[in-house]
Amino acid sequence: MSSSKDAGKQQLVDLTSLSVQDLSRVKQQLDEELQHLTDSFTKLRAAQAKFRECIKTIQTGVSPDMEGKTILVPLTTSLYVPGTLSSVDTVIVDVGTGYYVEKSTEDGQKFYRNKVDMIQTNMADLEKIISQKSQNVRVVEEVLRQKMLSAAAASSA
Repeated sequence: MSSSKDAGKQQLVDLTSLSVQDLSRVKQQLDEELQHLTDSFTKLRAAQAKFRECIKTIQTGVSPDMEGKTILVPLTTSLYVPGTLSSVDTVIVDVGTGYYVEKSTEDGQKFYRNKVDMIQTNMADLEKIISQKSQNVRVVEEVLRQKMLSAAAASSA
Protein backbone atom coordinates (compact mmCIF):
# COMPACT_ATOMS: atom_id res chain seq x y z
CA MET A 1 0.00 0.00 0.00
CA SER A 2 1.36 3.41 -0.95
CA SER A 3 0.48 6.73 0.56
CA SER A 4 1.73 10.04 -0.69
CA LYS A 5 3.89 12.05 1.71
CA ASP A 6 5.41 14.70 -0.55
CA ALA A 7 4.55 15.57 -4.14
CA GLY A 8 5.95 12.68 -6.12
CA LYS A 9 7.39 10.73 -3.15
CA GLN A 10 5.76 7.42 -2.26
CA GLN A 11 6.25 5.55 0.98
CA LEU A 12 5.27 1.93 1.48
CA VAL A 13 3.20 1.28 4.59
CA ASP A 14 2.59 -2.13 6.13
CA LEU A 15 -1.18 -2.05 6.58
CA THR A 16 -1.15 -4.86 9.11
CA SER A 17 0.89 -2.65 11.46
CA LEU A 18 -1.81 0.05 11.52
CA SER A 19 -4.59 0.22 14.09
CA VAL A 20 -8.25 -0.12 13.11
CA GLN A 21 -8.66 3.63 13.62
CA ASP A 22 -5.66 4.39 11.36
CA LEU A 23 -6.94 1.98 8.73
CA SER A 24 -10.34 3.69 8.84
CA ARG A 25 -8.67 7.06 8.26
CA VAL A 26 -6.62 5.67 5.36
CA LYS A 27 -9.77 4.18 3.84
CA GLN A 28 -11.64 7.46 4.25
CA GLN A 29 -8.80 9.36 2.57
CA LEU A 30 -8.67 6.86 -0.30
CA ASP A 31 -12.46 7.07 -0.70
CA GLU A 32 -12.27 10.87 -0.91
CA GLU A 33 -9.44 10.71 -3.46
CA LEU A 34 -11.36 8.13 -5.48
CA GLN A 35 -14.49 10.31 -5.44
CA HIS A 36 -12.47 13.34 -6.61
CA LEU A 37 -10.84 11.34 -9.40
CA THR A 38 -14.20 9.92 -10.48
CA ASP A 39 -15.69 13.43 -10.57
CA SER A 40 -12.74 14.59 -12.68
CA PHE A 41 -13.26 11.66 -15.06
CA THR A 42 -16.94 12.60 -15.45
CA LYS A 43 -16.02 16.23 -16.18
CA LEU A 44 -13.47 15.14 -18.78
CA ARG A 45 -16.08 12.95 -20.45
CA ALA A 46 -18.51 15.89 -20.55
CA ALA A 47 -15.85 18.17 -22.06
CA GLN A 48 -15.02 15.53 -24.65
CA ALA A 49 -18.72 15.26 -25.60
CA LYS A 50 -18.85 19.06 -25.95
CA PHE A 51 -15.86 19.07 -28.30
CA ARG A 52 -17.33 16.22 -30.34
CA GLU A 53 -20.53 18.23 -30.65
CA CYS A 54 -18.46 21.18 -31.92
CA ILE A 55 -16.95 18.96 -34.62
CA LYS A 56 -20.39 17.70 -35.60
CA THR A 57 -21.77 21.24 -35.71
CA ILE A 58 -18.98 22.39 -38.03
CA GLN A 59 -19.46 19.35 -40.27
CA THR A 60 -23.23 19.60 -40.54
CA GLY A 61 -24.07 23.22 -39.80
CA VAL A 62 -21.51 25.08 -41.87
CA SER A 63 -22.38 24.24 -45.45
CA PRO A 64 -22.68 26.38 -48.60
CA ASP A 65 -26.47 26.12 -48.59
CA MET A 66 -26.54 27.74 -45.09
CA GLU A 67 -24.60 30.87 -46.13
CA GLY A 68 -26.66 34.03 -45.63
CA LYS A 69 -29.43 32.19 -43.78
CA THR A 70 -30.58 33.00 -40.26
CA ILE A 71 -29.31 30.60 -37.60
CA LEU A 72 -29.42 30.44 -33.81
CA VAL A 73 -26.08 31.35 -32.26
CA PRO A 74 -25.39 30.02 -28.75
CA LEU A 75 -24.27 32.67 -26.25
CA THR A 76 -24.47 30.24 -23.32
CA THR A 77 -25.66 26.65 -23.01
CA SER A 78 -29.24 27.87 -22.67
CA LEU A 79 -29.30 31.25 -24.45
CA TYR A 80 -29.39 31.53 -28.23
CA VAL A 81 -29.75 34.62 -30.41
CA PRO A 82 -30.58 34.82 -34.11
CA GLY A 83 -27.66 35.49 -36.41
CA THR A 84 -26.68 35.20 -40.04
CA LEU A 85 -24.02 32.84 -41.30
CA SER A 86 -21.81 35.21 -43.26
CA SER A 87 -19.12 32.73 -44.31
CA VAL A 88 -18.98 28.97 -44.62
CA ASP A 89 -15.20 29.03 -45.03
CA THR A 90 -14.36 30.14 -41.49
CA VAL A 91 -15.63 29.52 -37.96
CA ILE A 92 -14.96 31.21 -34.65
CA VAL A 93 -13.38 28.75 -32.22
CA ASP A 94 -13.44 29.07 -28.44
CA VAL A 95 -9.81 28.44 -27.46
CA GLY A 96 -10.53 28.86 -23.74
CA THR A 97 -10.72 31.48 -21.00
CA GLY A 98 -12.91 33.75 -23.07
CA TYR A 99 -10.66 33.90 -26.14
CA TYR A 100 -11.98 33.19 -29.61
CA VAL A 101 -10.01 32.68 -32.82
CA GLU A 102 -11.21 32.66 -36.41
CA LYS A 103 -10.14 29.48 -38.20
CA SER A 104 -10.97 27.74 -41.43
CA THR A 105 -13.65 25.08 -41.04
CA GLU A 106 -10.99 22.41 -41.59
CA ASP A 107 -8.67 23.93 -38.95
CA GLY A 108 -11.62 24.33 -36.57
CA GLN A 109 -12.44 20.64 -36.86
CA LYS A 110 -8.76 19.74 -36.47
CA PHE A 111 -8.54 21.92 -33.33
CA TYR A 112 -11.50 20.15 -31.74
CA ARG A 113 -10.29 16.70 -32.83
CA ASN A 114 -6.96 17.44 -31.10
CA LYS A 115 -8.90 18.44 -27.97
CA VAL A 116 -10.91 15.20 -28.10
CA ASP A 117 -7.71 13.16 -28.52
CA MET A 118 -5.94 14.98 -25.68
CA ILE A 119 -8.88 14.40 -23.36
CA GLN A 120 -9.00 10.73 -24.40
CA THR A 121 -5.34 10.36 -23.40
CA ASN A 122 -5.99 12.09 -20.07
CA MET A 123 -9.03 9.89 -19.45
CA ALA A 124 -7.00 6.74 -20.12
CA ASP A 125 -4.33 7.89 -17.66
CA LEU A 126 -6.97 8.83 -15.10
CA GLU A 127 -8.71 5.49 -15.56
CA LYS A 128 -5.48 3.67 -14.63
CA ILE A 129 -5.12 5.83 -11.51
CA ILE A 130 -8.76 5.21 -10.54
CA SER A 131 -8.26 1.49 -11.00
CA GLN A 132 -5.17 1.53 -8.76
CA LYS A 133 -6.94 3.61 -6.09
CA SER A 134 -9.90 1.21 -6.20
CA GLN A 135 -7.53 -1.70 -5.68
CA ASN A 136 -5.93 0.14 -2.76
CA VAL A 137 -9.37 0.68 -1.19
CA ARG A 138 -10.16 -3.04 -1.54
CA VAL A 139 -6.85 -3.99 0.10
CA VAL A 140 -7.42 -1.58 3.00
CA GLU A 141 -11.00 -2.85 3.41
CA GLU A 142 -9.78 -6.45 3.53
CA VAL A 143 -7.09 -5.70 6.14
CA LEU A 144 -9.61 -3.67 8.14
CA ARG A 145 -12.14 -6.52 7.99
CA GLN A 146 -9.49 -9.03 9.12
CA LYS A 147 -8.45 -6.78 12.03
CA MET A 148 -12.05 -6.31 13.12
CA LEU A 149 -12.74 -10.06 12.93
CA SER A 150 -9.64 -10.87 14.95
CA ALA A 151 -10.54 -8.18 17.52
CA ALA A 152 -14.06 -9.60 17.80
CA ALA A 153 -12.70 -13.13 18.20
CA ALA A 154 -10.21 -11.98 20.86
CA SER A 155 -12.91 -10.16 22.86
CA SER A 156 -15.29 -13.15 22.79
CA ALA A 157 -12.59 -15.62 23.87
